[in-house]
Amino acid sequence: MMTAQEITTRINVLLDEHGPEGSRFRPDLLALLKTLIDDTKAKLEQQLIADNDGTGCAENLSVFQDNLIIALHDLATTHFYPSINPSTSEHLSVVAVGGYGRGTLAPGSDIDLLFLLPYKQTAWGESVVEFILYILWDLRFKVGHATRSVDECIRLARSDTTILTSVLEARIICGDPELFKELVARFDKDIVAGGSQKFIREKLEERDARHKRSGESRYLVEPNVKDSKGGLRDLHTLFWIAKFVYGTKNTSELVDTKTFSQEELDVFKHCEDFLWTVRCHLHFLTGRGDDRLSFDKQTDVAERMGFKSEGRVKQVELFMREYFLVAKDVGDLTRILCAVLEAQEVKTLPRINEFLKRFTGNIKLLAGQEAFRLDRGRLNFSDTDECAKNPISMLKLFEVSARENIAIHPDAYKNIHHSLDGIDDTVRYDPETNASFMAMLL
Repeated sequence: MMTAQEITTRINVLLDEHGPEGSRFRPDLLALLKTLIDDTKAKLEQQLIADNDGTGCAENLSVFQDNLIIALHDLATTHFYPSINPSTSEHLSVVAVGGYGRGTLAPGSDIDLLFLLPYKQTAWGESVVEFILYILWDLRFKVGHATRSVDECIRLARSDTTILTSVLEARIICGDPELFKELVARFDKDIVAGGSQKFIREKLEERDARHKRSGESRYLVEPNVKDSKGGLRDLHTLFWIAKFVYGTKNTSELVDTKTFSQEELDVFKHCEDFLWTVRCHLHFLTGRGDDRLSFDKQTDVAERMGFKSEGRVKQVELFMREYFLVAKDVGDLTRILCAVLEAQEVKTLPRINEFLKRFTGNIKLLAGQEAFRLDRGRLNFSDTDECAKNPISMLKLFEVSARENIAIHPDAYKNIHHSLDGIDDTVRYDPETNASFMAMLL
């Protein structure tokens, strides 16, 4: 992977040859950078085909993009718009936001940048920003960008959840580090503190609206790897919520904050890597940021990912089965996180909990259904070991929920998720299991 200094060294050769104002400098600069970009992407594509490490591919692309922007910023501030004695306003941080802020980038993804200012824009700052943007546009990058002061970022984050989320994942690339530290400190103090309930509600509502637009089933025949139910965006939503509520810096900290068990974190990482691998292959195959896993690309992706036909089952069928299992796991992780958040809400908001008890009650057993109880108005197992002792109760829970029109408690979903190995042929062919299943159908 070419470093920022190595890119700068190559650019300096052109500067020595043409000078910054020379008529050949800009076209030769663009030709040089285009070659570096194409070579890097070609190497990463071959590496992806060899190891199918989609997360690694996305992280490497992000590092290369960082290095390219660092080199352009250095070129702008050293050779074109140097600031010898900068005023307090002549400072700038170049910040990655959105998906790019997470340190991952698909081959055809947009680049989201925040040009962070201490106060209002200056002529120097405007010149530097325009220089970087025009080069990126000439290189055919799709760039989402904003130029804002720290005060503007905080003000807009208060009223716009999309901007709030972008700042939540902000990461400095280059420029003034103290300016970025000020943004982070102000964000933690003015936005994060005390705002978790609103953020959780809005992100889950945003997720539901996205599912309605892209299709509410996890089992679409041509799913969108990023936006469909069970896709990458759902995983990102889980992390955004955990980061906002618990301050997690990376996925490994989800265990430290008791958000997930180690087993659940392993599932999270498997889902994330699988979906990133599919997405990166798609972008390389189509040559653009197309996230729809269409029929005509499914076989190509399955081939690249090393799936082999088994008897009468074709490789593409095995691949799509794995995709749908991953989408299901993403849904399970969502329910697990909701269970954790609900328990946390009860602990941190006791007054609200007391208020809710007036309407839902706390915990009470259901008459004639000793295996279950009402827990804050939702159906739960009476005993946390119920699933292990009586696996049929997992199915009975859904039967009672449907018959009595009672929502299922998130803890019950988590309990079921950890007990699925108890469903064997003895349970499957038990008459009580079949009766319960038929009762739900009828």
